[in-house]
Amino acid sequence: MSTQDSDPKKSAKVLVTGAAGMLGSQVLLSMPDGESAVGTDLKEAPGVVAVGVDLADEAAVAQLFAKHGPFNGVIHCAAYTAVDLAEEETVLAQRVNADACGVLARACAAAQIPLAMVSTDFVFDGKSERPYLESDPTGPLSVYGSTKLAGEEQALAAHPTGTRIVRTQWLYGPRGKHFPRTIEALARERDELKIVSDQIGSPTSTLELSPALWDVLRKGEPGIYHAACEESCSWYEFACAIVVLCGIESVKLMPCSTEEFPRPAVRPAYSVLDCTKLRELRGKPLAPWREALSTYLGSEDH
Repeated sequence: MSTQDSDPKKSAKVLVTGAAGMLGSQVLLSMPDGESAVGTDLKEAPGVVAVGVDLADEAAVAQLFAKHGPFNGVIHCAAYTAVDLAEEETVLAQRVNADACGVLARACAAAQIPLAMVSTDFVFDGKSERPYLESDPTGPLSVYGSTKLAGEEQALAAHPTGTRIVRTQWLYGPRGKHFPRTIEALARERDELKIVSDQIGSPTSTLELSPALWDVLRKGEPGIYHAACEESCSWYEFACAIVVLCGIESVKLMPCSTEEFPRPAVRPAYSVLDCTKLRELRGKPLAPWREALSTYLGSEDH
């Protein structure tokens, strides 16, 4: 099915932001039968009809809706994801991760259409001893987490009857830069690798998350959802699984602490998400992370 109608003015479609990115591109490819979608991003890619739109600019977004609409929903994947660099580029991170969400939500409210926007486990402080519920108190430790939380708040305030927040974590997929691709490349080049073992989360494949975003957009009630692959692990355990599944035997992986591998942005030590609400909505959970990783590594695009 084409990602764009022959005449985009004749029928409504879903707008996907960040459509050239790791998640947005997969959202377009995961479009359900009966849906139509177009994308916007900073660069050209399949399905992208609008390039370089400043989503934090009210006038630019209004023009996007007028030129490429009508839309019957928006899946907002675009984000500033350079977690460590955000500690320096605070103004840009705020504009992309927070202000753009408010602008898009107001446009969706005016058009009376739903908005599904992607957020992150980084809104939490990592001190929980159980998976985080959607209702748990937030406490971001970094600029990235703070700006993503601000985006949630702006969107919910601007369009409370139509906004669905989808928090996810540890993303990877067929396109873009991510942990599995990096580990596979380094493992083929080096004899030893040190991997952090005291941060716990749930690696999540875009192949699993993308269909869930469509379900939240169409079936979900306004509010917050958690969406991650089932079960959890450390980055070290994740790396071990990647190396085994890739059949790489020449590298030695060694666990290390976060203190031994300091980064500018503080990461939550434990950020596993309770995805019961999403499972009840869809009638099934996302796949366990090991199964999802095996599926990704076995795909032609990996």
